[in-house]
Amino acid sequence: MAPTSTPQTPFGRVLTAMVTPFTADGALDLDGAQRLATHLVDAGNDGLIINGTTGESPTTSDAEKSDLVRAVLEAVGDRAHVVAGVGTNDTHHSLQLARQAEQTGAHGLLVVTPYYNKPPQEGLYQHFKAIADATGLPVMLYDIPGRSGVPINTETLVRLAEHPRIVANKDAKGDLGRASWAIARSGLAWYSGDDMLNLPLLSVGAVGFVSVVGHVVTPELRALVDAYTSGDVQKATEIHQKLLPVYTGMFRTQGVMTTKAALTLQGLPAGPLRAPMVECSPEEIEQLKIDLAAGGVQL
Repeated sequence: MAPTSTPQTPFGRVLTAMVTPFTADGALDLDGAQRLATHLVDAGNDGLIINGTTGESPTTSDAEKSDLVRAVLEAVGDRAHVVAGVGTNDTHHSLQLARQAEQTGAHGLLVVTPYYNKPPQEGLYQHFKAIADATGLPVMLYDIPGRSGVPINTETLVRLAEHPRIVANKDAKGDLGRASWAIARSGLAWYSGDDMLNLPLLSVGAVGFVSVVGHVVTPELRALVDAYTSGDVQKATEIHQKLLPVYTGMFRTQGVMTTKAALTLQGLPAGPLRAPMVECSPEEIEQLKIDLAAGGVQL
């Protein structure tokens, strides 16, 4: 396990939700994944989320997911937390993925709210508890109602926090008030899952980020969180404001599309996307260049 783990920051402070590189013919690019993982950890990431939504997990097979985790572990597992996304809207399948990730050697699990089928809060509780019971790995919940259709209510988060292996939450609710209450009541380590709210969430008790823009601005994110935790809020605010064009530009369309475009512009492994994702249009790429340049990103 990477040395940056503490009870307060169980997965470190800065993690990037890594894209899954593919070859030109759409196959899994394990060499590219290792090179990208090494680049991201060298840039300052404490950990990487593998097989998340940004990793196009809906379109990769279970075997590909395992191969990807194994490859990234070989590349950076001695220096960073390698957290495997295992959440689906099928509890039984999620249990299988969790056990597979543990057997492969993952350091932790990211478990998204079951999407589309909209279970009640008791269903969410039972789903997350079953996955946490299935392995010995620490679990980060992932609350993103805009995609899943269902929020994890504060009361449910408080119940789940009683489980010894549910230690963190990735918050993409976009609601600072609810985040404030949930942080105070649950005691979970809180990670911003919405880059635009990285600094605001720190101000109400978050400990770090699970970022998409970390693919291109990890050093800046590290500087932001280090400034804030050292008490230099003015410096943290200045970094936040400098990054606003990057936050905006990377989410003008679907984040994995712009991320792969940005990585390609920088000569880093990315490759094509799997349908139903599509490549950014020439116009979108030109706008992305403008946004990234405005935020100080060198292309």
